[in-house]
Amino acid sequence: MTTPYESSGRTAQKSRTRVALLAAARELLAAGLTPKVEDAAERAGVSRTTAYRYFPSQRSLLLAAHPTIAPDTLLPADAPADAKGRLDVVMTEFARYNFTWEPQLRTSLRLSLEPAADRPVLRQGRAVGWLAEALTPLRETHPHLDIRRLAVAIRSATGIETLIWLIDVAGYSRDEAADTVRATAQALLAAAIRSPLAAEVDRR
Repeated sequence: MTTPYESSGRTAQKSRTRVALLAAARELLAAGLTPKVEDAAERAGVSRTTAYRYFPSQRSLLLAAHPTIAPDTLLPADAPADAKGRLDVVMTEFARYNFTWEPQLRTSLRLSLEPAADRPVLRQGRAVGWLAEALTPLRETHPHLDIRRLAVAIRSATGIETLIWLIDVAGYSRDEAADTVRATAQALLAAAIRSPLAAEVDRR
């Protein structure tokens, strides 16, 4: 979201300045730091006064640096036809996406737990949509299953929060953590299919 300052005057130059500040913030995040506006300004070669016109607070800077551009789908053109295969593909890509943006996601999680009034808020993102798309074959095979509810359950157990716990607390490698969340997703899918209601529908 741009500020009124960015919407007037030399908008092209201002857009480049904003991009430079965000790139600097992301580089600092990737280095394990939590940049303030002045830190991003120094790294981008922009004056502090100018930087604060774009991002009046650390909160606004970090929110803007959070990954917001994501693909509409994680499924390839030749995706499997069955829910199990599609879910495995999506979970593999979802873990890769989380690891790509891990520094920014870690910062958002940490700041969301701090009591400060200006902490950034977490965003829902597109993960539930990605998972629901993977599960669409269930509409034909198990029409009484609530696909969105299942997608939310899978997201709650396999997102960046779980990956961080597996790495930092359980001591897993990133590959092991990715394998674990894929297995968890498949277990939740299998449990949903084995539910009494689903079994009753299968017998009809």
